[in-house]
Amino acid sequence: MTAVSDRPALSWVFQGRLSTGEAVKSPEYAKIDRKIRRFQRQMARQVKSSNRRARTRLKIAKLKATIKDIRQDFLHKLSTRLVSENQAVCLEDLNVKGMVKNRKLSRAISQQG
Repeated sequence: MTAVSDRPALSWVFQGRLSTGEAVKSPEYAKIDRKIRRFQRQMARQVKSSNRRARTRLKIAKLKATIKDIRQDFLHKLSTRLVSENQAVCLEDLNVKGMVKNRKLSRAISQQG
């Protein structure tokens, strides 16, 4: 028997390239992100300290935890693979704080972990 997962199916989006030229794809969180935004709009209209608002808050928390788990799993698998395949790993120091100030790119940058 196969267990049915309540996690949404993931699609992959291009993230970047390694120095070897290999393209690295990261999970796309757009579908889950849309659900979070919908529930947050719902919660904003609900009466404070109501049971329905508490349920909506829990749904939002579960979706955010799902994104966190997916992101953490992807980064762990990628970093483990890079370390096992290469003798030396060099990192680039990016000004993420400044990049997040760009309103058009901030969500995409923040979602990459």
